[in-house]
Amino acid sequence: MRLLMLGGTEFVGRAVTEAALERDWQVTVFHRGHHAPPPGVRVLTGDRTGGERGLVALAGHAGDWDLVVDTWSGVPTAVRDSARLLAGRAGHYSYVSSRSVYACPAPAGLDEGGPLVAGASPDEDGRDGDVPYDRAKRGGELAALDAFGDRALLARAGLIIGPGENIGRLPWWLSRIARGGPVIAPGPRTTELQYVDARDLASWLLDAAVAGLHGAYNTVSRPGHTTIGELLDACVRVTGSDAELRWTDPDTLLAAGVEPWTGMPIWLPERELYDTLFRGGHTKAEAAGLRCRPAAVTVADTWAWLCERGGTAPRRPDRPAVGLDPQLEEKLLALRPSCGSTPSYRETHRGKSGVS
Repeated sequence: MRLLMLGGTEFVGRAVTEAALERDWQVTVFHRGHHAPPPGVRVLTGDRTGGERGLVALAGHAGDWDLVVDTWSGVPTAVRDSARLLAGRAGHYSYVSSRSVYACPAPAGLDEGGPLVAGASPDEDGRDGDVPYDRAKRGGELAALDAFGDRALLARAGLIIGPGENIGRLPWWLSRIARGGPVIAPGPRTTELQYVDARDLASWLLDAAVAGLHGAYNTVSRPGHTTIGELLDACVRVTGSDAELRWTDPDTLLAAGVEPWTGMPIWLPERELYDTLFRGGHTKAEAAGLRCRPAAVTVADTWAWLCERGGTAPRRPDRPAVGLDPQLEEKLLALRPSCGSTPSYRETHRGKSGVS
């Protein structure tokens, strides 16, 4: 197979590139040149934000491809221009989208036929202001569909973690727990999580292209693939630290000003956004072969990768830093909060919406 990877040097794109190389595929990486691609690939350099001028190297390349994989999350016109250019030169176009394309809040169990965010367009270029993430991803989907039709696959991922993560969520937890001592942990520890390891997503994308799959798939694990307790316990084990997880009631965290998802990475209180991100429909992708490795393996491999890098994870410049402010953590620790016998957040906030 001949793969064209648009990007291919960080996180999901790199996982796809490395998975294809392991299969002895011929891989071409088209990127801006900010990071070194994996060895063994053909490299084309350009900038997709520059319109047709930024695609000169791609347009002038002799040859075609069986598969294109695109992880773009910026303005939809970048996907539009690339997909149009490649429509007659590639057999299949896989766009890594997001479950954020569903109208929010999305109810638990929502499948690929659920209502989508309004107002998205493949022609949205950001000149009138920043394009919200949900509209950007849906616009990218529309661009892929316009150019490739039933040769386009839309992989609607949710939370993505694993080695190479450049958002900082799991790396922050590993780094914080590695420092040891008492650690504020978002309770209850039985809160279920839904996500996908970037490597499992990458393998599935390649398999799906070979099988000729098209249309939308929620590429996530089953709800409850792991819990926040299992995930953080695994962090304690692999780091070998003396960290003591202090399980803290959601009400206490919110009252203290902890921001779900960013201030406390991965965590959401059990409300509508929790259902949206951690209880999505998953059966279509599972039936099509998506398999998710155990959380303990993802955690261990991410820690090993982080250690290889000297303990510092890369971070995308277009995403805010994540993690709990140390002063706020000290304040919470001084309160000696606990969620050991408190009712679940869902029980005490039934019918309420929002995250703060």
